This record gives sequence, C-alpha cells and structure tokens, in this order.
Amino acid sequence: MTVGLVLAVLALLAAALVAVVLTVRLVRARKILRDAGVPLTHKAAYWGALVYVISPVDLLPDPVYLDDIGVLLLALRSLQAAAASRGSARPD
Repeated sequence: MTVGLVLAVLALLAAALVAVVLTVRLVRARKILRDAGVPLTHKAAYWGALVYVISPVDLLPDPVYLDDIGVLLLALRSLQAAAASRGSARPD
C-alpha cells in the first residue's frame, strides 16, 4: 500500500513539474506576441492558456494536471506555428 502511495505521489509531482515547465515556456514565448505580425487567434490561444492554468476552474481536479498540460501544449504549438509561418514569409 505504501509503495502505491509513493508511486502516486511521484506521478503527481512529475505531472506538476511538466505543467510548471510548460507554463514557463509559455511565458517566455510572449516575446512573439510583441511582434505585430502574430494573428489575433494565436494571441488569444496564448492568453487563454495562461488564464486557464491560473484559474481555479478545471476540467479535471487540480491534482491531475493533464488538462493544464494539454492546454499549454496547444498554446505553444499555436505560437510555434505562427512563428514558423512568419519565418517562411520573410524575404531573405
């Protein structure tokens, strides 16, 4: 029983660590938003992800960070796609 409890706690700590790392990456990605070429939909995904992670209302209870991780990953992918499309549209 104690081994199972320890494994559950370690799994929750690992999920929390992943959520924190993704949140930090998302906050650092805000410099992309300073550029006027980022579409509104990508900006909305960024701010929506930050509000969702901070808000007390979740799809899943807070000890399970899978929903937060998913929202953060979607926002990061959206910003990455915006940056990639801007990079390919620039004349060199």
